[in-house]
Amino acid sequence: MNRREFTLGMSLASMASILGIEIVYGGLMPEGYRPLGLQDPDPFKMFHKDKEMVVLNDRPWNMEAKAHLLNDRVTPNQYMFIRNNGNIPEGIDVSKWTLTIDGESVKNKKTYSLSELKSKFGHHTYQLALECGGNGRSEFNPPAKGNQWTVGAISCAEWTGVRLRDVLEDVGITSDAVYIGYHAADTHLSGDPKKEPISRGVPIAKALQDETLLAFAMNGEDIPLAHGHPLRLVCGGWPASTSGKWLNRISVRNKEHDGEKMGGSSYRVPCETVAPGSEVDDANMCIIESMPVKSLITFPKSGALIKNGKSLTINGHAWAGELEVSKMEYSIDFGSTWHQCSLEKPVNRLAWQHFKASISFPKKGYYEVWAKATDSNGKAQPLVLPGWNPKGYLNNACHRIAVKIV
Repeated sequence: MNRREFTLGMSLASMASILGIEIVYGGLMPEGYRPLGLQDPDPFKMFHKDKEMVVLNDRPWNMEAKAHLLNDRVTPNQYMFIRNNGNIPEGIDVSKWTLTIDGESVKNKKTYSLSELKSKFGHHTYQLALECGGNGRSEFNPPAKGNQWTVGAISCAEWTGVRLRDVLEDVGITSDAVYIGYHAADTHLSGDPKKEPISRGVPIAKALQDETLLAFAMNGEDIPLAHGHPLRLVCGGWPASTSGKWLNRISVRNKEHDGEKMGGSSYRVPCETVAPGSEVDDANMCIIESMPVKSLITFPKSGALIKNGKSLTINGHAWAGELEVSKMEYSIDFGSTWHQCSLEKPVNRLAWQHFKASISFPKKGYYEVWAKATDSNGKAQPLVLPGWNPKGYLNNACHRIAVKIV
């Protein structure tokens, strides 16, 4: 990223916000001048992230957590991954923020202020798992284009908002509604105001679920700017790309939404298995919906040293899109035998589940602990990378950590 471009067009207030302090004499700065403190932006400070987070891209900003950072039962902001497609909006005035509901399948177009949404509709709070569709992309071979996520593009924060269903009922939708598409205030990297960085959506059945929220709070506070302040669509259990940030419009469609990143290879995979490196026709690509069963060991950190004769307690999380995880297992012999973990029920539908196990090792040496989750339909995580696809989506291979018994 061109560091000087970062502050191009920024207001004085925005610059002061990032610096965290008033710019004294800011009004006297020469036109086009960028304060030295902003010429090399620190994403950890800007987004209030832990220094162990990994920056994958700065145009747009994309960051992920390491597995051991995700040990909290509810993901705090400091460890929550960032996946952006465009420029984060600036100069947000919450008092003037509105949400418009339009499209072919609404009875009447309607616009709500943020305060109207909060006062007119009931508030609901859920813990909801959000995972980037490309989480695990770095393992694909041939390599897939895009941010090379490892395992840290997953979170389960507590979201508070109003149900999209309640708002759509207030607007009135027609019987031919089949999809919703979101639109937002982020801007295209090219600077072209006519281009949307991303405009995805979900089928109407998903939009009408209890847990599909127009969220204004995360973990009991205003949503952080990088995660969609002041209003975000949250569709738990589906690719996080369906949970549009900086939300200002929803279109109710009488057809599958055709916004940016709804076609081609974006968030779509071959409908049938293909050979690695294959070209796949658009007609043979299917939109990703519910995410597959997956798990993550969050304690201990990979590379742990354990004294011989001592047991090791592991813990982590498991999730399965629209389904529940029904069984959680671990292996210390490269998947030859498996042993059961204790597994908690989700606190609500579409939240991740917590697991734990106490492991004994037969003697000194190097081991790997593998984790495998099975969903409520009986489908288990694959031991190795699942089927190849052009954009490296849906890698739900077993997570592994290294352990030395000394």
